[in-house]
Amino acid sequence: MMHLDSESRSDDARLGRSTRAARAATLVTRLQAMQRQINAKNFAVLRVNGRGMPVTRKLTCVLNNWGAASEANAHELLKIYGEELLQHLDRSPLALLWDGQGEHQAADAPDMALFSQRLKGRQLCYSGIAFPIRLGAQGNGYVVFAGSYIDAPAEQILDLHGRCAQVMTDMLAADERRPFKGESLSDREIACLQMAGDGYISEEIAEKMGLSVHTVNAYLGAATTKLDSVNRIQAIAKAIRLGYIS
Repeated sequence: MMHLDSESRSDDARLGRSTRAARAATLVTRLQAMQRQINAKNFAVLRVNGRGMPVTRKLTCVLNNWGAASEANAHELLKIYGEELLQHLDRSPLALLWDGQGEHQAADAPDMALFSQRLKGRQLCYSGIAFPIRLGAQGNGYVVFAGSYIDAPAEQILDLHGRCAQVMTDMLAADERRPFKGESLSDREIACLQMAGDGYISEEIAEKMGLSVHTVNAYLGAATTKLDSVNRIQAIAKAIRLGYIS
């Protein structure tokens, strides 16, 4: 009887992971369709961890299509604009734009001067537009679109902002539960995730913890699997929301 119960839980877990993967794929498809409308090349969804006092909050990247460069790009974006994004989220619903470092990298929004604000540009290797979303607690954050030359006419900005809010609403509704007891994170996995969330790369984590880089990556990989995440960045974001790390 115990064997059947265990087998049933395993089947439920597999079904849950399959359902969540399907939902994530649907979100990615929707966001990619939106990015193409304004000539963007990539998207990123940022979420506020929503815990503690405002001074302790930070943005984390929970979904993106940067591929192999996702960790580096998310880190650089939040390092340069993270604090400004958080402050803006508290005081304004207007979209934010910035120009990239390249000579022809720009985010152009004709007729939107009254409905958007600009960050200091030429600091990232891409231009961008960030739509602030305020749904309360875990639903606060941004949907960001990045590329070389972003062309966002007024009517598209207004339409995309509403669709971004719906994406964040759907993500909030589909938030994963805490892992099964048998899948709880170990102390080493939590420690590695915490340091990765603080901006350390695997080599730096290995040096500080006295481990090999291979072992650190194994811990991070195991934690990512347990949290049903598609990459390290999403695992960090989920670990923050679930209270494993800060």
